[in-house]
Amino acid sequence: MAATEQQHEQALKRFLDKRPELREELDNLNPLLAQAKGETAAQYRDERLHEAFEAEAERLGLFAWELTLQLTAATDEDYQAQRMEVHKEVAEMAGMDWLDYCELYGLGK
Repeated sequence: MAATEQQHEQALKRFLDKRPELREELDNLNPLLAQAKGETAAQYRDERLHEAFEAEAERLGLFAWELTLQLTAATDEDYQAQRMEVHKEVAEMAGMDWLDYCELYGLGK
């Protein structure tokens, strides 16, 4: 079960709540930069927030969806269970053997 849009929005909120400096930066973006990209100020802000979220996931060695699960799971055990469930779905969709997939991504089986 991949993270839902609602989970992702909740994760973004929690991510931003823990980073007041990022919130300040996002709240004070130059509107001309958005206009130059043909976006509204809100679209431009959302894009920068998603970039920051993805950069943090990468810094932690996670996929963005893993960070979403980490920020929204009730417990670490829930996070680990959901994470493995999604990895299994990805392996199946990719047509990969589960053990090979685990080895490729450094997952405990």
